[in-house]
Amino acid sequence: MYSILLSAGWPIWPLLMISMLGMAIALERSWYLRQTHIFPKNCLETAFSLANQMQNSRTSVSDLQIADLAQMSPASPLLAYALKEQLIGSSAKAALEELQVSAQTIWLKLDRYLGILTTIATVAPLLGLFGTVVGMIEIFGSEGAINGAAGSPQQLAHGISVALYNTAFGLLIAIPALVAWRGLRAMANQRQRECEEFTRQIFKKLYPSDAVHVTK
Repeated sequence: MYSILLSAGWPIWPLLMISMLGMAIALERSWYLRQTHIFPKNCLETAFSLANQMQNSRTSVSDLQIADLAQMSPASPLLAYALKEQLIGSSAKAALEELQVSAQTIWLKLDRYLGILTTIATVAPLLGLFGTVVGMIEIFGSEGAINGAAGSPQQLAHGISVALYNTAFGLLIAIPALVAWRGLRAMANQRQRECEEFTRQIFKKLYPSDAVHVTK
C-alpha cells in the first residue's frame, strides 16, 4: 500500500485527507442517527406519561420533570417543549408556532455534516483529475520530452502511475461518499418524520379540542 502511495505522487495526499474526513463523518452520523440514540428506551414513555399526567387535573407536572425529559436525547427537547407550552398555559396556536421554531434546531442537528459528504463526493473526482493532469505534466514536461526524445522509461512510468492512481483514488473516494450521503440523508429524514409524528401525538393529547386546527 505504501508503494502505491509513493507511485501516486504528492497529489494523492489531499485525497487521503478528505477520505479520512468522509469516513469519520459517515461513522459519526451513523452512530448519531440511530433510532435508539434519537429515541432512547425511556424517552417516549416518559414524554407520554407526563402528557397523560397533565391531562389529569389531579396530577401536577413540575418544571424539573420537563427539564429532565429535555436532556434524555437529541429529539427530547422538542417533546419537552410541547409539554412546557401546555404547562405555562399557551394556546394551541401559540404552542404550535413555538414548536415549529424549536423543531428547526433539531433538524439542524440531524443534518449536521451531511453537506460535507456531498462536497467530498463532488471534490474527490476533481482532485483525481488534478492528479491526472499532474501526471501528464510529468510525462510531457520531462527533460527527454522537452529535448524531443522519448524520455526515460522510469519517468514515463512514474507519470502514468501518478495519472492513473489519482483518477482511481478520486473515484474510489467519491462513490462511497455519495452512497453514504444518500443513506444518511434517508436516515435523517426518517428520524425527522418520527419526531414530527411523536410530537403530533403528544400535541393531540395536550390540546385535544384544538387538534384539528393545528394540523399541517
